[in-house]
Amino acid sequence: MARERDIAVDDLTEAQARSELAALGPVLAQANTAYHSADDPVMDDAAFDALKRRIAAIEARFPDLKPDDSITEQIGAAPSDGFGKIRHSVRMLSLGNAFDTSDVQDFDARIRRYLDLKPDAPLAYTAEPKIDGLSLSLRYEAGALVHAVTRGNGEVGEDVTANARTIADIPQTLVDAPDVLEVRGEVYMTHADFAALNARQTAANSKVFANPRNAAAGSLRQLDPTITAARPLRFFAYAWGEVSAPLADTQFGALERLADLGFSTNPVTRRCSGPDDLLAQYAQIAATRADLGYDIDGVVYKVDNLKLQERLGVRSTTPRWAIAHKFPAETAWTHLEGIDIQVGRTGALSPVARLTPITVGGVVVSNATLHNEDYIAGRDANGHPIRSGDLRVGDRVEIYRAGDVIPKVRDVDVSARPADAVPFVFPKICPECGSPAQRDPGESVRRCTGGLICPAQRVARLKHFVSRGAMDIDGLGDKEIERFHDLGWVCTPADIFILQARHGSGLKTVANLEGWGEISASNLFAGIEAARTQGLARVLFGLGIRHLGEVAGRDLARHFGDWARFATVADAAIPAAEAHRAAEAAIIDERAAAEAAGRRARLSDVRTPIWSAVSDAARAAWDELTGIDGVGATLALAICDAMGAAQERAAIDALMAELDPAAPEAVASASPIAGKTVVFSGTLERVTRAEAKARAEQLGARVSGSVSAKTDLLIAGPGAGSKLLKAAELGIETLDEAGWIALTGNR
Repeated sequence: MARERDIAVDDLTEAQARSELAALGPVLAQANTAYHSADDPVMDDAAFDALKRRIAAIEARFPDLKPDDSITEQIGAAPSDGFGKIRHSVRMLSLGNAFDTSDVQDFDARIRRYLDLKPDAPLAYTAEPKIDGLSLSLRYEAGALVHAVTRGNGEVGEDVTANARTIADIPQTLVDAPDVLEVRGEVYMTHADFAALNARQTAANSKVFANPRNAAAGSLRQLDPTITAARPLRFFAYAWGEVSAPLADTQFGALERLADLGFSTNPVTRRCSGPDDLLAQYAQIAATRADLGYDIDGVVYKVDNLKLQERLGVRSTTPRWAIAHKFPAETAWTHLEGIDIQVGRTGALSPVARLTPITVGGVVVSNATLHNEDYIAGRDANGHPIRSGDLRVGDRVEIYRAGDVIPKVRDVDVSARPADAVPFVFPKICPECGSPAQRDPGESVRRCTGGLICPAQRVARLKHFVSRGAMDIDGLGDKEIERFHDLGWVCTPADIFILQARHGSGLKTVANLEGWGEISASNLFAGIEAARTQGLARVLFGLGIRHLGEVAGRDLARHFGDWARFATVADAAIPAAEAHRAAEAAIIDERAAAEAAGRRARLSDVRTPIWSAVSDAARAAWDELTGIDGVGATLALAICDAMGAAQERAAIDALMAELDPAAPEAVASASPIAGKTVVFSGTLERVTRAEAKARAEQLGARVSGSVSAKTDLLIAGPGAGSKLLKAAELGIETLDEAGWIALTGNR
């Protein structure tokens, strides 16, 4: 069988990248929720992390396509409503991933560059098995266990203290421990205990668990602690959160201290001297994996020196000083039972394979992403075959998890194809609303043109509007949106805010719906009223404009201050947006014509006439919009498209008539550089560039890569060059490295 030839990220066109992100993002989000909230994963950790890695790589290559609420920047999932909530005093982070030797070597090289260490300088690591269980944080005060909290979304987790107290590996009291100590680790179940539990479940005609991780997570997250007590759960400690006094000087020493305090730590953990030693330990653990007696899905490497860990710090969701080296994925053959077309919030038609359920690596897979119509046809963007044939309902197909992308069809056994199998015809009309589904030139995604008249887009947009990151309306979640939409009560965001006036009294009222009452209805209406004054940043994010994420919403809100100013500039920029799009299309055509004729492309000849017809006011508005850090042309086009489309604008105007958005919070002013734009140039000698940038961002500054009139401060070291000259021309304040350290206290 021919193996599928994946398109490398470096070879993707922007259109292909946009298509992949549109298809894979929802799959990763669904898997994230299934794993962290429902304890019912649709893929294993290796597949999840590999998909996240692919998405992150695409976003890194095409930064304009990365939404500010990207799933790659999220940790875990929202905690369940069935438990109390506790905020972590120190965030529980996830880990970056390594999949092969080069990834491990790159990890070591990145750390050395960040710390300005030579390749042959000593640098110790620890290597320990990555337990496939449920993360837990235990807080001790004065030696007593105060509470136990799941990871949740990394910032807020579920209070499972009563359940954790039933686990024998978790001490109730500690002797000679720091006054405050948060011990973090993994709750898991051994293979033997898992088999015995499933035997008892079968005998009692109760639920049988798919794998030990599901069993452990489901057991810990029981609302009845007596059920948890009856389950054979165990706990490995491997990290810590808040501590009032250091545990040790090294990672390995800290683990030894935790063991002395009575915690179970993994005996396979060892200290390593560099990437070669790490890889040797990885091979050793992989070779003995089946004999451990519990599930692991890789090996975690950490910088051993805790002071170096502190210097390295963290990214938005992962520490720089640690990485998880995952084990290879697996494949399995099953049958393609059907191909469904799902319509997303942006109108993208996404094909999904419905499979005869098959277990791959301990996880049952029943569906796979098919990306787009070319993928179904077995072709890449250039029309080249990517597998043995096209995909047809009834085919025997090979499912591949992890690697570059997640649950996907790797190959098809054409020799086993049923005689009545026919080629799949991708729909040209939206299956939800019947509107034309168009595929623009150069695009791989076909999109419904129905907008808000399309139920799939309408409901998805409404769900997004009320979501936690957007308007966060108490009592109004996905299920309520679906129900009110089905009743015809809520079809646009504005309808939410007139719900009480229309359906707050009488027979057809919210309180009279099944499962509702006067109290719950009153609480809902109170939540809706409170949302009328949500912050402008949340409102902008809630509109569901393509590419406008939470961070961009905050940046736009801080820049414009109020909705009127934002709308005025967006409206004025619409003609310039149209010119920009026309100019880009003309440039593509000119380049193609020039290449065919063997001449040099005359880009200004096609760009200048288009832009000359744009008014100064439109150009100024466009420049203001695209000049906001984090916006750029892609997002500006999406904003102008939304504000300029009659149906979309009518819905937005109706909504804004119901709202009085709160002004954005002022940027923190506790530091001398908060809210300022800082540029670094030249060589820094006392700290690395990465450390200086991280410090600036910690103090509330925005770091830019170029000097402009919006730059507030230039930090110039030896070799600053043109940036220093431009800063002098613009009269921008300039400091050397010593001045920067004196200003910020950076080490």
